[in-house]
Amino acid sequence: MQIELIIGCEMHPQEVADYAVAAEKAGVRALWHSNLPNGWDPFMGLSLAAGATSRIKLGVLALSPYEMHPVRIAYSIISLNEMAQGRAILGLGGGGAMALATSVRSDGESLDFKKMRIVRGVREAAEIIRMMASGEFHQGYQGEIFSVSSPFKLSFMASPPPKIFTCSMGPQMLRMGGRVGDGLQVGDVTADRLPEVMGDIQAGLAKREHPADDFRIGNFWAWHIKADREASLHEARVGLFARAEVIPPHIGLDHLLDPEEAQFVRDHYRNFLIAGVTGTGDIKDVPPELVQRLIDNCSSSGDYGDIDQEIERFKAMERAGLTDLALRVFDDPWDSLEIIRDRVIPHFQ
Repeated sequence: MQIELIIGCEMHPQEVADYAVAAEKAGVRALWHSNLPNGWDPFMGLSLAAGATSRIKLGVLALSPYEMHPVRIAYSIISLNEMAQGRAILGLGGGGAMALATSVRSDGESLDFKKMRIVRGVREAAEIIRMMASGEFHQGYQGEIFSVSSPFKLSFMASPPPKIFTCSMGPQMLRMGGRVGDGLQVGDVTADRLPEVMGDIQAGLAKREHPADDFRIGNFWAWHIKADREASLHEARVGLFARAEVIPPHIGLDHLLDPEEAQFVRDHYRNFLIAGVTGTGDIKDVPPELVQRLIDNCSSSGDYGDIDQEIERFKAMERAGLTDLALRVFDDPWDSLEIIRDRVIPHFQ
């Protein structure tokens, strides 16, 4: 298993380039730039890093065809890939879980993701992007969700095509990712749930039309370890609403809690969301011990004395079949890079 890093969208592209250089020297496999609102565009954010580095993979995570048409995604990732001489990765997802959690209107209505057919939409987007990245002439594309009416042929490409990963959580998305992706990124999946996840991925891999070339399976994982334990736990509470095992549709919650506690978290999810959006980390009406149990299960938190037990957790993930672990760093990305370089990466080389 190799270690990757995920940054937010706050860094100026020049700082991202400097960070990518340091991460490459540290032995990090890939640097992922988050695609989030109120920050730098990830393609712009990685543009300078593409020219400043030579080995590290550069990924955009996660982009949804429901927010940006697959044709525009293709142009952007192919352009970044050319700048990086074939090292770009696209993390393609539906955006369903977080959008569902935050899209409820005052009248109680929310987006109908079943009607949107996200699994099919992401698959069609991957097919369009792969066709465009082939450099071959195509008459267009007619899908059930997305279509391209004009013929296309991109002739400026000189590098191997970018890798297309699906960002998958539910069983159908996992199987689809194994069937059509170059790799797959899951999110916040605990070590004891990985066998179930790997089973769905293997089912998809068994149905591929073409063999997978170095198919990668990564896991987005929150890294809150700091010298100051209280600062770490505060950061973890602020970010707990975004952990994929906790947010609706709560795919992994029943692996973490008994049925009554799991339902309690579902009923109080909005309190987790408010604690994150406001930055207070004060999750009202939820027992602190329950909050801490979720943090302990869904992220790496604490001080430097907790790193050894985190290494054991990561080794369990490796034994379950992960090829990559993508550590999401937050408020102190440079400090996190230093400690990951010195205390984590040497265990996975």
